[in-house]
Amino acid sequence: MKISRNDPCPCGSGEKYKKCCLGKQAGMAGPAGMQGIMDEVLAGVEGREFSSLEEVQAALNQLTQKQNNSPLASFHGLSPTQMHRVLHFPFDSPELVRFAESLEPPVEAPALTLFALLVEAIGEKGLKPTVKGNLPQRFCREAALSFWGQEKYEHRTRFGAIRSEMDFFDLHCLRLVAELAGLVRKYKGKFVLTAKCRKKITSQGMEAVYPDLFTAYVQKFNWSYLDGFQDILFIQQAFLFTLFLLGKYGGEVRPQTFYEDIFLAAFPVLLDEIEPVSYQSCEKTLCRAYFYRTLSHFAAFFGLAEVQAISEKDYLTQYEVKKTPLLDRFISFAV
Repeated sequence: MKISRNDPCPCGSGEKYKKCCLGKQAGMAGPAGMQGIMDEVLAGVEGREFSSLEEVQAALNQLTQKQNNSPLASFHGLSPTQMHRVLHFPFDSPELVRFAESLEPPVEAPALTLFALLVEAIGEKGLKPTVKGNLPQRFCREAALSFWGQEKYEHRTRFGAIRSEMDFFDLHCLRLVAELAGLVRKYKGKFVLTAKCRKKITSQGMEAVYPDLFTAYVQKFNWSYLDGFQDILFIQQAFLFTLFLLGKYGGEVRPQTFYEDIFLAAFPVLLDEIEPVSYQSCEKTLCRAYFYRTLSHFAAFFGLAEVQAISEKDYLTQYEVKKTPLLDRFISFAV
């Protein structure tokens, strides 16, 4: 008998199946979820004779280990065991992935470009914050002009000037991440560079802080901060899976939907976390949040992907995605 998503969970928890064992297993077992696992287990022991419960348990353990170590199509070559490492131990799985501890110049990444502007502004004397503790307006305007260029600056500010750090959101996020990374702090009423930051830049160059900014962004910064989407914290947790996909498929220009569809197929249970809205489906809500946070605001911000608009339709703008050489320089996958 097939278990329905809304049936009581067979484990006896009293919860609905979709909120219990399906939720625990669907992401790690493909769309079939727990039912698929049970079908495979039954097929593996069908017709076999066992003389003791110990033999049954040993056979089940062997089947489980085989399943966990077998690549899944929905994970695009990763096994459930490997996916577990990718999701929960991204920086402690050298058998799967290694991050470069240092990078040779050039490192072309918007995050590093903005950080270099901030370092220059802070200098030796520090940079006095506003009353609210943000970067001063003058610096924000100068940084935006330098970062965007004259034409883009005029286009971006055509409906309103940059009056505060919040009006240049990339800079605002960069400043927060730099503080989380221990590179910038407030001291005696000013933004200053930490000793760690000065030592790295002096001895190794600006590129030396890239790994610190990257790690702080994925481990400490809240990706859902002021972006208008539902929380869906798992999107951030799965950052390395997206980088794995970019490494594997990003050599060719592909539409954003290519990565959105893979993410949705790999973790369909996430749809149960989406709060329905009247103007779009739960699938579209999840996909838009995934694209915005992972590809546009993370991979592109750190120079790991190029994201280009191919149709300008405001909220429905479509994009194309391609990896950059920096991705392969910074991250090495062993699968």
